[in-house]
Amino acid sequence: MQVIALHVIAVVGGLAVVGLTAVSAIRTVVVPRGIPSLLAGSVFLGVRLIFRVLAGRSPSYERQDRVAALYAPIALLVLPVVWLTFVLVGYMCIYWGLYAGSLHHAFSLSGSALFTLGSTSSHSLPIQALGFAEAGGGIGLLALLISYLPSLYATFSKREAAVALLEVRAGSPYPSGEEMLRRYHAIAWQGGLTQVWLDWEGWFVELEESHTSNSALAFFRSPTPERSWITAAGAVLDGASLACSVLPEHSPETELCIRAGYIALRRVAAFFGIPFDADPPPDDPISVTRAEFDAAYDRLAAAGLPLRADRGQAWHDFAGWRVNYDQVLISLCGLVTAPPAPWSGDRAKPYRALSRLGGLRRRLGPRIAT
Repeated sequence: MQVIALHVIAVVGGLAVVGLTAVSAIRTVVVPRGIPSLLAGSVFLGVRLIFRVLAGRSPSYERQDRVAALYAPIALLVLPVVWLTFVLVGYMCIYWGLYAGSLHHAFSLSGSALFTLGSTSSHSLPIQALGFAEAGGGIGLLALLISYLPSLYATFSKREAAVALLEVRAGSPYPSGEEMLRRYHAIAWQGGLTQVWLDWEGWFVELEESHTSNSALAFFRSPTPERSWITAAGAVLDGASLACSVLPEHSPETELCIRAGYIALRRVAAFFGIPFDADPPPDDPISVTRAEFDAAYDRLAAAGLPLRADRGQAWHDFAGWRVNYDQVLISLCGLVTAPPAPWSGDRAKPYRALSRLGGLRRRLGPRIAT
């Protein structure tokens, strides 16, 4: 009786493992929204811990960037290996539970079917049917991932095109909102800023969708160490906030860009379980100090930009805009190990994962995460 119970448990457990693996793959690759996958999240967390050890020993950002650049691609390659391993073990339990032979023979049956080797077979019709199902499922898992990668890299390329263009308009090696305003004034093209705000409003909308439905994108790093999607977002938002606070006039598109930006960053932050105040008071402290703002104000004035005379009110207005995205911007910079860009990555701290396992789904497991 105990032997029968063990075989029943093996079949039920095997079916559960195979089913949960299939659900993880569907949530990760097929469903077009950020739905938690504990298995995928656990894989990315495990790989991240290894890379954190490798990168954390070096004080050099360049060294950390080189190591971190491999994290997301390698985690993506490990994920299908884990899926196939779970499928193999799940079907092995099913075969053993259905009296297909010893545990070793059940393992050979599962591996032969999964990798379509045909080296081990069974004369039992139910076992043969399960073998066909396993072979089809294994091929399907690989096909899903192969079809997923091109769309992932297409989204990455589109994101990085805007980030690279920002270097032309907002300075290098690290772009800044202040430098953006100075450059547009230097070429007498202040009106061109309106199109910048419109373009980046659309960029933020796409960012929210892509980095929550395909959250591995957040950890795909730019081709050069000095660039990052999150510091680019910070530079644009700071440029728009400065325009709204220090310039005598600004277009309505400026404020819409800020709103699109902080909504997008908040959604991405919420996806990874990063806490933030959804309705912060305008006078809440921000990571940019009054002295830093005054220095930027002086540099803009020295560059010849027409500025509002009331510096105190300008600071109050800037802080009121910045407070909407300050917390999530700095936290996301820490999460992705962003370059030390001014007013963003230069004040970020390494973001630690939740100690509670229950938080893994929100911070590390939604779709593909760390």
